[in-house]
Amino acid sequence: MSERVSGSEPRKLTDKELRQLIFASVAGNALEWYDFFLYGFVAALVFGQLFFPAGTDPLIGTLGAFAGFAMGFLARPLGGIVFAHIGDRYGRKGALVATLTIMGGATFLMGLLPTYAQIGIWAPILVVVLRVMQGIAAGGEWGGAVLLVTENAPEKHKGFYSSFGQVGLSAGFLLAAAAFYLVQRLPQEDFMSWGWRLPFLISILIFGVGVYIRSKVPESREFQKSAAADNHHKMPLMEVIKRHPKEILVAMGLRVAENGGSYIFVAFSLAYGKYVGASGDTIMLALIFSFLIQLPILVGIGALSDRIGVWPLYMAGAVALILFAFPFFWLIDANSTTSIFIAFIGANTVCFSLMNAVQPKLFSSLFDTEVRYSGLALGHEVASVFSGGLSPLIATALLGAYAASWPISLYLIFLGSVTVLTLILVKVSQAKRAFGTTAPAE
Repeated sequence: MSERVSGSEPRKLTDKELRQLIFASVAGNALEWYDFFLYGFVAALVFGQLFFPAGTDPLIGTLGAFAGFAMGFLARPLGGIVFAHIGDRYGRKGALVATLTIMGGATFLMGLLPTYAQIGIWAPILVVVLRVMQGIAAGGEWGGAVLLVTENAPEKHKGFYSSFGQVGLSAGFLLAAAAFYLVQRLPQEDFMSWGWRLPFLISILIFGVGVYIRSKVPESREFQKSAAADNHHKMPLMEVIKRHPKEILVAMGLRVAENGGSYIFVAFSLAYGKYVGASGDTIMLALIFSFLIQLPILVGIGALSDRIGVWPLYMAGAVALILFAFPFFWLIDANSTTSIFIAFIGANTVCFSLMNAVQPKLFSSLFDTEVRYSGLALGHEVASVFSGGLSPLIATALLGAYAASWPISLYLIFLGSVTVLTLILVKVSQAKRAFGTTAPAE
């Protein structure tokens, strides 16, 4: 697992090696998040019916399935802490191979699960256990995948190169959505009995490809330099809490709008569309299209951040989320193909991309190399518990209580406001420290 080096400074990667690293990062990240996102689709439309007692109110079943969804997020900080310790002590690459192994195994087993009619209460229990395993793997994934690219990228182009890691995340969603959409083409009886399992079962092939790709990538240059200087710590988690408490809180606040909003736009929107009678096929196609055109936009935003900084782009995304909170549901309620496509393009391609594209550069800049993986794990994954993990559950509960979308829109505005306030505080703090200097968030 260890790739520590000693002696002279590690050489810079050639352009060809950097391209290969980016491909490996994008591919591995996409395969990992393919597995994680699948649960969101199946939870909205399948698990509520198959893994809860027959006759359960559909909205209650969906609520239960999203509770399992939230459990995966509760496990993410644990995974982040464990694999960040490995990544900060022994190298980014070994941690990433381990996360993909756990994710692939849990996802494959989910495709083999018996239903409530077959084993009773053990069905939802096993779903939650496997979802927790997925959460542990996902918790260690993002930080390592981000750092492999960011820590090898040229300083002047970190925004551009690091945005490719987010392309992998979106590509994983795209693959999951496409796979789920295709199996939905089956007759309803076949889909509910065995068709929904296919996207989970093919993850065993994804696992093999992903592990091979990740085993071939070079270790991070910045990690190698830090290791060569013996700048590692026995407990990097405690060290980052000691040295960077404010930065951890900043990362958490910045994460709220992006993560919480995206899982309402992605996972909950399927359940909401079904509730208001919108076409499920149209919603899935709109989701797929919005993420497909998002891929080059992420890279463009990343490149732009190298010119103007990340702060104005992140602020634009958080404000856009607030402004779009009500129109998103109004457009779905209109139930036309055009309005639904506009809803998801506005939510995913615009709001989500502006924040997501610059996260790797922004978050990486907050922490020192030797504790960076741990800092990313805390800031990124702890926030995911109370933002992305709870948002579909809260949104479904609000829909059940009020039978309307306006409380969910207000909840989206709250999420966006937390991030806007964090960005304002960051800017004020920078101004107090020094005038005319470049602060970490830039």
